[in-house]
Amino acid sequence: MSRDFPRSRRIEDQIQRILSEVLRTQVRDPRLDGVMITGVDVSRDLGVAWVHFNTLDGKQDRETLEGAFDSALGFLRTQLARQLTVRNVPELRMRYDDTTERGSAMERLIDEAVAKDVNENGEPQSDVD
Repeated sequence: MSRDFPRSRRIEDQIQRILSEVLRTQVRDPRLDGVMITGVDVSRDLGVAWVHFNTLDGKQDRETLEGAFDSALGFLRTQLARQLTVRNVPELRMRYDDTTERGSAMERLIDEAVAKDVNENGEPQSDVD
């Protein structure tokens, strides 16, 4: 979204750093233990920040995490306002980052395709006759 604007990238990095630190040290909700901020995208006008998150262990489900973030949103935005170097703090929109799950699924598909290409002798089959 904001890849063309160096200021936006700085703001994204700042938001990610601040929220990661706040989650690690100040948020007391046990549902958010092990949650990491994987990235932030801000709108061009800096009015909205999409905060991407995931868990280290994958134990919490997406709905539980989104509910926990809904409860903590006001606190997170207040902490962000105290530390962020912009006049207006963007509205936070939390998004579950399923990149690791999609990557694992893709890896499984590749492994299955490779396994199908190997014949009984353990040698790859050739499409060229």
